[in-house]
Amino acid sequence: MVTPTSTRSRRRGHDPESVLSIAVGVFNERGYDGTSMEDLARALGVTKSAIYYHVPGKEQLLARALDRALDGLFELATDERAATGPAIDRLEWVVRQSVRLLIDRLPYVTLLLRVRGNSPTEQAALERRQEFDVFVGGLVREAADEGGIRPDVDPALLTRLLFGTVNSIAEWYRTAPGASAEDLADALVKMAFGGLRR
Repeated sequence: MVTPTSTRSRRRGHDPESVLSIAVGVFNERGYDGTSMEDLARALGVTKSAIYYHVPGKEQLLARALDRALDGLFELATDERAATGPAIDRLEWVVRQSVRLLIDRLPYVTLLLRVRGNSPTEQAALERRQEFDVFVGGLVREAADEGGIRPDVDPALLTRLLFGTVNSIAEWYRTAPGASAEDLADALVKMAFGGLRR
């Protein structure tokens, strides 16, 4: 059965994906805590009740958005290319793919990086993100144990520096000619791994 609300939403071009995309933009602009359902309704050009047709509430939109970023990271971690071969090569691949993922899902990753743990949804996202950090830290230690990384670089510090650099892209990156995900990944890998490899 088609309800008036669903008909109105479709007429305005909104499906669950577009609702999520617009909501993430508002969350990034105003902050999740500073965004009300009225703010989302205004941005979507619909009534609040029309949003509830797609999602039970604001927290579920946040959960879906954070999963969009985190699922991508865990796809990298479980990829065969992150599991076979010398650890330094696997680490380089993970860093390169992380840059591509960040550019591909920029609004979602930006939102993830701004999460502070103020709700159960945010706490769960931070726990999942920490799992990925542990995975990367393991790769770095493995590369150090294999002799692929210079012995005068602390693996724990290196992990933070590498992914601090990757994550900082979310704050300044804007699509521009000559600044594709591939270009950024190449530049970061040359900068980091050129001085890192033993």
